[in-house]
Amino acid sequence: MPFRRDSIFYKLFQQSPTLLFELLTNPPTNADAYRFDSVAIKEPKFEIDGVFLPPESEGAGVVYFCEVQFQKDEQLYERVFAETSLYFYRNRIRFSDWQAVIIYPSRSLEQRDIYPHRSLLNSEQVH
Repeated sequence: MPFRRDSIFYKLFQQSPTLLFELLTNPPTNADAYRFDSVAIKEPKFEIDGVFLPPESEGAGVVYFCEVQFQKDEQLYERVFAETSLYFYRNRIRFSDWQAVIIYPSRSLEQRDIYPHRSLLNSEQVH
């Protein structure tokens, strides 16, 4: 069962999914139509164009990820952020932070729908 340690919450959310939305300041207007599910995510094979590792002699440093994108990809940010997050998660003890650099030959190739990624794209971590 998911949430092994939090089985009471699993049971509560399963019986009444709207409980989660009661915790939010601005719940969705269709909160009563949501259903609760617990899912396992099968890990796809990820290949990061470039990973720049800090010198080991300096202790936990910043890891830099580089993605070079020369063709239109409307799910680029989904993939890049999934790859970098998974890599950082698996290697967290080795690094103090991460940065991502995405290189386009032209802004016209950037993914159109960037709204779901606004916090990362407007942060100091993504260039």
